[in-house]
Amino acid sequence: MKQMSFTNRNTKEILRDPLTLGFGIGFPLILLLMLSAIQANIPVSLFEIANLTPGIAVFGLSFFTLFAAQLISKDRSTSLMMRLFASPLTAGDFIAGYTLPLIPMAVAQSAICLGMAMIIGLAWTPNILLVLLVLLPMAVFHIGLGLLCGSLFNDKQVGGICGAALTNVAALLSGAWFDLSLVGGAFEKAAYMLPFARAVDAGRAALKGDFAAIFPDLWWVIGYALVALAAAVIVFSRRKRSGKM
Repeated sequence: MKQMSFTNRNTKEILRDPLTLGFGIGFPLILLLMLSAIQANIPVSLFEIANLTPGIAVFGLSFFTLFAAQLISKDRSTSLMMRLFASPLTAGDFIAGYTLPLIPMAVAQSAICLGMAMIIGLAWTPNILLVLLVLLPMAVFHIGLGLLCGSLFNDKQVGGICGAALTNVAALLSGAWFDLSLVGGAFEKAAYMLPFARAVDAGRAALKGDFAAIFPDLWWVIGYALVALAAAVIVFSRRKRSGKM
């Protein structure tokens, strides 16, 4: 019951900042419309709606790193966190309480992105629902990474680290805007060592209904998601015990 109360409180806290939440949802839609307009005038295979949509959806999830980081770092900057430590909540309970309200919001953002894509030309198939499921581990990864950063840095620092820096990294290494094989070499290898391009490829495979091509990449993303959440729990627990939260 205490964890659920904490989760409900975090949900309300997120909804109190509709401007940030609206930007996180709206900016990917603007990119989708803009790149689709480019495709209409200068046909590029990468910007075809079926290729573009999963990439935009994956990029949009990067904003949830910032949402999660701000949520926990703001609590750390007030006396609220110290009062919460008097409760029987464990580090895992805290991380779960911050994670649970963000997951349905991330799913809703992806659904809105896919819905906009259908309005501008993406054909409806049941595979669209599969795309939502395939993108879920990437959402968990971004949330876990945000909670890890929020446990380490203050609210001003996470704005730069999880905002501008991470979104640029996600955009550059995801392969959403250009074919990574065009650069090739160490850059392409480095990109596929991270989950961004893997998530895009898994999303594209899901949209095509190519089930065999989903899991090599999806397992990679799931691994990153589990590591990010585990790291957030460990760091939060250690900093709580050391009195540095």
